[in-house]
Amino acid sequence: MTNNNPIGVFDSGIGGTSIWKAIHDLLPNEKTIYLADSKNAPYGQKTKEEIVALSKKNVDFLIEKGCKIIVVACNTATTNAIRELRADYDIPFIGIEPAIKPAANNSKTQVIGILATKGTLNSELFNKTAEMFQNTTIIEQVGHGLVQLIEDGNLNSPEMTKLLESYLQPMIDANIDYLVLGCSHYPYLIPQIKKILPDHIQIIDSGEAVARQTQNVLREKVGLSDLAGSEPEFYVNSNPAVLESILEYKYPVVHKDF
Repeated sequence: MTNNNPIGVFDSGIGGTSIWKAIHDLLPNEKTIYLADSKNAPYGQKTKEEIVALSKKNVDFLIEKGCKIIVVACNTATTNAIRELRADYDIPFIGIEPAIKPAANNSKTQVIGILATKGTLNSELFNKTAEMFQNTTIIEQVGHGLVQLIEDGNLNSPEMTKLLESYLQPMIDANIDYLVLGCSHYPYLIPQIKKILPDHIQIIDSGEAVARQTQNVLREKVGLSDLAGSEPEFYVNSNPAVLESILEYKYPVVHKDF
């Protein structure tokens, strides 16, 4: 089954490009369209109703572009809105949520840390998943300020280092051996996080798992593309410069109000 329509990917900002990259690497023949709703970032401080409304606005944009499947490359949007999206639209959705399961199943200390937004940690979906691992202590930490610093282009600032140290040290003291990154922005912080964490603590993010799930759904239900060399499209509703720098200027970024 062949379907050459694009894969749509959206996030509250630039962080979901970590998910986009995993999809692009696994499925190089697929045309992709990435939408960064940076004007409204971060989603983690918003109400569930606001997150659902913003997510639907993003989906409408991607459906207008002819997308055959939509990846919600935002933990907060997935945990708060994916049920409503699946109910209201006749298109497959791939969500992203913190990878608690592999961390809990592999932990030797039975203590794991999760760094995520307030919206993700407070969501019903996250708490249902966490309840499945009663024998594991989960140290939750809201990453206040991290997304905004990334969106402002301050990835390697002293303020970022100070925040990360304050969030991670209590987890280290609690004897975690896995750190789960519960926001698609956070993989861009891995180099800094590794400088703070002891070597034995493993870091888990969801990019490769989301890419494999996207491939499976395309293969089984939607159809894979047989095109080669399709240029991805990137749209953002704020200053394109930060997204361009994250993409290392390999692809043009279109500023569009939506």
